Amino acid sequence: MSDGLSNLAVTEKTSRGRAVPEERHAYRSDFERDRDRIIHCSAFRRLEGKAQVFTPGLDDYYRTRLTHSIEVAQIGRTIAKGLGLNESLTEAICLAHDLGHSPFGHAGEKVLDDLTSEFGGFEHNRQTLRIVDLLEHPYPGFMGLNLMHETRLGLARHRSPYDKAHESSFNEQNCSLEGQVANVADRIAYNCHDLEDGMRAGLISREALRSIGIFAEAQERINAEAIDDRTIRRTRTAKAIMNKLVGDCLETSGTNLAEADIKAVGDIYTMSESLITLSSRRDDELAELERFLMQNFYRHRSLVETADKVSNWLQRLFEELCRDPKRMPGYFQHFIPQQGLQRTVCDYIAGMTDRFCLKMLDKI
Repeated sequence: MSDGLSNLAVTEKTSRGRAVPEERHAYRSDFERDRDRIIHCSAFRRLEGKAQVFTPGLDDYYRTRLTHSIEVAQIGRTIAKGLGLNESLTEAICLAHDLGHSPFGHAGEKVLDDLTSEFGGFEHNRQTLRIVDLLEHPYPGFMGLNLMHETRLGLARHRSPYDKAHESSFNEQNCSLEGQVANVADRIAYNCHDLEDGMRAGLISREALRSIGIFAEAQERINAEAIDDRTIRRTRTAKAIMNKLVGDCLETSGTNLAEADIKAVGDIYTMSESLITLSSRRDDELAELERFLMQNFYRHRSLVETADKVSNWLQRLFEELCRDPKRMPGYFQHFIPQQGLQRTVCDYIAGMTDRFCLKMLDKI
C-alpha cells in the first residue's frame, strides 16, 4: 500500500508515461493533468450538444453525452475510492470515454460506419482515440493531448454490451483496474439514467416495469407507493438501483481481487477476464433491464422515426462535404492529404453537435 492506494492501483511509478515526455507539474499528478486536459478540450465541451437518447434542446431535463459522462465519472470515483485505486485515472477515462460519439447517438454512429465502410468504418471508441491522439491540438509541441498510456489504454479497451471495440495498436489484452471500473460505471450510469429519462418522457411506464426484478426491488426499497410526486419517485428509484449496483460491484470486485492473488499491476494487462465486475445475480438483473430498455425504449417508434431521419441527414451532409471539402474549416482540410478525404469528412461530422449538424444541413 502507498498513499492509501492498493498495490494494484496504477501510479506514476508503474505507468508507461506519455508518448512525448513532459516535465512534471508543480502541484498536479500526471493523471490529474490528463483529467484536466480532457475537461478543457473542445471535444468534451461539445458533448453538451450531443444526444444521449434525446436530441438536446427538446427538454431541459434529459441527459446529454456531457451529463452522462459526468455521472459515469461520479460512479467511477466512488468505486475506485472504495477499492483503493487511482481516482484521477479512473475519472479521466470516465470523462473521456464518449468523446468520439457522433451526433445523434448510436443512430448517427451506424450511419457513419456505413458511409465509411470502404475506408475503415467508424466506431466511437476508436474515434475517441483519434480525438485525444490527433484531432485535438492545444499544444505547440505535439498533436493530440499526449495523455498517459494507461488513460489511452482504458479508452481503447472500453467495453459494454454496446461497446466491443478492440484497438489493435495496443499490446495489452486488458486495461488497468481503473479502466475496468470505468466500464462498469458506464453500464450502471446509462441504464439508470436512461430508465429515468424514458419514464420522464412517457415512453415507458411504471406498470410495464413491474416485472423487471431490479426495478421492483428498488420500488419496494423506497416505498414507492407512499411517494405521490412522480418526479421524486422516478429519481429515487433510479438512485436506489444505482446504489445497489455500486455496492454489489465493490463487494464482488473486492472478492475477485482477493481470490485472484495478483501481485503486480502488469499482470492485470494479460488477463482476458476483468476483475471489476458485478455479481452473477446483479449482472443478470441488469441484463434483464437492458433488454427491457432495448425493446421498449431505444426501439420505441418515435426514436426509430428519428433514426430514419438521421440516416438521411448524415448521408446528405457526408456526400456534400466530400463533393466540396472547402465547406469544412481549414484545420480539417489540412488533414486530407494524410488522412484521406472520406476519413477527414467523417472526423468533421463526428465532432459536430446535433444542432450544428442540422445548421449545416440548412445551409446546404
